[in-house]
Amino acid sequence: MAAAIALPAPAARPASHGSATGEPAWVRRTLIGLALAFLTLFLFVPLATVFHEALKKGLAVYLDALAEPDALAAIELTLIATAIAVPANLVFGIAAAWAIAKFEFRGKAVLITLIDLPFAVSPVISGLIYVLLFGAQGWFGPWLQAHDIKIIFAVPGIVLATIFVTFPFVARELIPLMQAQGSDEEEAAIVLGASGWQTLWRVTLPNVKWGLLYGVILCNARAMGEFGAVSVVSGHIRGMTNTLPLHVEILYNEYNFAAAFAVASILALLALVTLAAKTFVEWHYGHERQTARSESLQ
Repeated sequence: MAAAIALPAPAARPASHGSATGEPAWVRRTLIGLALAFLTLFLFVPLATVFHEALKKGLAVYLDALAEPDALAAIELTLIATAIAVPANLVFGIAAAWAIAKFEFRGKAVLITLIDLPFAVSPVISGLIYVLLFGAQGWFGPWLQAHDIKIIFAVPGIVLATIFVTFPFVARELIPLMQAQGSDEEEAAIVLGASGWQTLWRVTLPNVKWGLLYGVILCNARAMGEFGAVSVVSGHIRGMTNTLPLHVEILYNEYNFAAAFAVASILALLALVTLAAKTFVEWHYGHERQTARSESLQ
């Protein structure tokens, strides 16, 4: 009988100290402390400063700054631009993601590149492109003037600039989700007699609803806070073409700090609401994925 071969004993695993990577506790504490210090310095302190400066002269001054006609006009214009840009990008994002994830066609790589274009191009440059197209000396400027149509230095230009800088957000959230899910469920629905719209509403969208909501939240936040592209096409006309970020800039340049920080606090509140909604969606989406993974393993 052949002699038994002695196998080497398995090497002892290093103590994990309660961590999956095995680093000492002081390393984890240091990293957590650095992260908290970074957040405090670059997030919490600026936010606290905004609200402190906004309320420093009293609640009456704060409310008067928000009730001022130019401030109300800026709030209204920001909401109008957002209310148009977000649904437009929602429709575009769903259509583009569905086409890219579910179909093969010539020019698919070009479409994906174009979707990423606003991430690569400076917002100021995108605003200048609209001036080149629709400005008085632009390609379509003479025709627009002849028909008394105003785009640049008017609300349409602000809406177009906002749509341009925000259109990747929904599509970029949906494309990887739809690609990961494949087309099996859609094909099964079609085999069972569902139409294209029924398949979209009852199969595709329910599977990506949290990713869709996440993209809408990011799109909404960017639309309300956009400055560069809107600044170029707006003309900075007070009470007419100033959005909230532009109105804050004007007030600050006029050394009207109380009013500037009061209006800025609106943007800060919107940012906090967006952060809370984003955190909720991330938690719910992660919980849903974890539940689905557990069910698939059982």
